[in-house]
Amino acid sequence: MNLRKIETPTENITVDLGTRSYDILIAPGIIDNVGHLVDERMKTSKVIIVSDSNVAPIYMERLSISLSAVGINYDKIILPAGEGTKSFSNFENLLNNLLELGIERTTTLIALGGGVIGDITGFAASALLRGINYIQVPTSLLAQVDSSVGGKTAINSKIGKNLIGSFYQPRLVIADTETLNTLPRRELLAGYAETVKYALIGDSSFFSWLEINGTSLIEGNHAVRVKAIAKSCKMKARIVAEDERESGKRALLNLGHTFAHALESEIGFNDYLLHGEAVAIGIALAFELSTRLNFCSSIESVNVRNHLQSVGLSTFLPKHPTSEWNSKKLVSLMKKDKKSTQGHPAFILAHSIGDAFIAEDIDLNEVESLLDDIINH
Repeated sequence: MNLRKIETPTENITVDLGTRSYDILIAPGIIDNVGHLVDERMKTSKVIIVSDSNVAPIYMERLSISLSAVGINYDKIILPAGEGTKSFSNFENLLNNLLELGIERTTTLIALGGGVIGDITGFAASALLRGINYIQVPTSLLAQVDSSVGGKTAINSKIGKNLIGSFYQPRLVIADTETLNTLPRRELLAGYAETVKYALIGDSSFFSWLEINGTSLIEGNHAVRVKAIAKSCKMKARIVAEDERESGKRALLNLGHTFAHALESEIGFNDYLLHGEAVAIGIALAFELSTRLNFCSSIESVNVRNHLQSVGLSTFLPKHPTSEWNSKKLVSLMKKDKKSTQGHPAFILAHSIGDAFIAEDIDLNEVESLLDDIINH
């Protein structure tokens, strides 16, 4: 296989965290240059690639060849695909497998895959030997625009989503936009929900651009994809630099997530409802709640819902896989969310498209009423 040497990424974005700063490199075909980039930017005795059963058959060979080409020794671990991988048992197995491979503090992990692989690999890197380096090579739209950047690492518990984890920054993020060409449409749509989120929290002009170009992004327009990914990463990099550990402004990135995490917890963290699909529903609910509480006009809420639906995302709850949706149970799950204070969940609401805010004192009866209306729709 011929390596494509990419001298200049299409986009190079820096997450400014002082001595822990790192770059996000975005370019088509850059996966073939990972070895060169690692060799050039950091000293590592050994690399271990962590991937999943969906991604590894497509991209593991190319990544491995790029490492071998510059003389970097590597091992690989392949995990099951899907949200269920972010469990205690899989995390324990991953740690043991990594330790059995003889890691040292100069070992570097590479997370090759979507958000699940990035989360569990980053968490493992933070825990092993009290912290080793890791690199994100995100292959899904959701991971490229959101989860690979910012250092949030976690696994799920039966109590809720992402409740066990750490803030631990990668050393480098390498996003190959061509990997999106092999992504199922459903996964692209899930990632698109996180892309729209950035526009809704702080850039109405980006939302207007997505209204025009969103379908092209989903359909595979390369230039549109690069611009949307870069825009999202620049926004996240700026927010993370200001508030790395989510003590303030970074919480805005959770628009729709209080609802989404409750939905995911209720059905047991499986692929019946993808994270991005839950986020799309959560975003629509957050804007509807904003309207009901007189923070936001109904026109804005309708525009958001219409746009999500126009690209193919549902804004309504799917049929429950085992029983029935229950508003009281969903609110109870929200109270256990990691952003809750004294059992009261925080919500990200909006005054308008591009103007979101953190709301910590919302009447949960209003939330229950909204959920009842959606459930009975």
